[in-house]
Amino acid sequence: MRTLVIGSGAREHAIVHALRRSPSVREIYAAPGNPGIAEAADVLPISVDDLPSLAEAAADLRIDLTVVGPELPLALGIGDTFAGRGMRLFGPTSHAAQLEASKVFAKEFCLRNDIPTGRARVARSRDEAAAAVREIGLPAVLKADGLAGGKGVLIASDQEALDEALAVFYEERRFGEAGEKVLVEEFLEGEELSFMVISDGRRFVPLATSHDYKRALDGDQGPNTGGMGSHSPAVLASGLGREIIESVVRPTIAGMEAEGRTYRGVLYVGLMLTAEGPRVLEFNCRLGDPEAQSILLRLEDDFGLALKEAADGNLSRGAFSWRREAVACVVLAAHGYPGKVRRGDVITGIDDALTMPRVTVYQAGTARDDQGRLVTAGGRVLSVCGRGANLADAVSTAYAGVERIHFEGKTYRTDIGADSLARLGGS
Repeated sequence: MRTLVIGSGAREHAIVHALRRSPSVREIYAAPGNPGIAEAADVLPISVDDLPSLAEAAADLRIDLTVVGPELPLALGIGDTFAGRGMRLFGPTSHAAQLEASKVFAKEFCLRNDIPTGRARVARSRDEAAAAVREIGLPAVLKADGLAGGKGVLIASDQEALDEALAVFYEERRFGEAGEKVLVEEFLEGEELSFMVISDGRRFVPLATSHDYKRALDGDQGPNTGGMGSHSPAVLASGLGREIIESVVRPTIAGMEAEGRTYRGVLYVGLMLTAEGPRVLEFNCRLGDPEAQSILLRLEDDFGLALKEAADGNLSRGAFSWRREAVACVVLAAHGYPGKVRRGDVITGIDDALTMPRVTVYQAGTARDDQGRLVTAGGRVLSVCGRGANLADAVSTAYAGVERIHFEGKTYRTDIGADSLARLGGS
């Protein structure tokens, strides 16, 4: 197959890496890609939101399978655009992608289909949001309804934090149109878990479990980010995976089909494992980032063939095969992330890190400057992944790779995997 990967982050770099290992894949293109992806695929200078140009390029190149990484083109309707031209694309239509594109739709969908989730109210003004918080109580979670690059979630732990959050939404209007409607949710306590499946619209196959870290600072402190690290597998209680499948995944896939929104692609469920059981925090319509970086390194199957089957509505396999090892991923971010970031800092040491046999480095916010040097060009710059016989080994390897990479202002969490290791007794 000839494949086209849409996106430019570390997730897309990991997808390209997995496709490169797939026996069914002959050629790989990426749009727009990044310097790391360019080492493994032919890159096309086309923006992810330029749907007509992406479709035209796929047709000209006789692409057999297009794989969409980020959420924006899915929400804009790239699935519809490609289907209208008879081209195969792995990812949901815009109608189905509402699960991610609208937090309000996702919440109301859960309530309609008896899928466990937290209490919530929809607010369209500052007064309505304040009233919703009074009803639900503090702490509370305020979410922008639309896409906000993983940053449209604010937690109000007390009245002062609530006032600040309301100002962000209704005075600063930091999230623009995405924040026109705000979902005010109860604050759920427990452990977060990412659970993903690949669906062909009716059948689905789970991916390996993973645990991600969204807060910017150690100890789950600081602002929410797009993700500062992950590891796979996650540490799950016995039977929890089956419970999630039966209480969340199966009714979601069936409910979407019943509502005329047949769902083909990756269904990502962000969960909080509460004392009362798993509760849905969010849905995403694509692989998580940085979860994909951890998961795909463990995959033994032909990734390209599996995605083709799902896109065709003919997912025949019952399960995937996984390497019996752990992977830990540490995200290196630019100075200022997740706020205003500094760009142009020279990156060194990636080649040195890659000499380590169990280290993989995926690029995200990188670019080449006028002198051909690799420099920072975004918030999350690199994902440094380590493989190991167990989680402790994987974490140690990942951080050894981190130490070999340098750029001014490099920031990262030092506690990726620490909570899981504590539960495992350090192994």
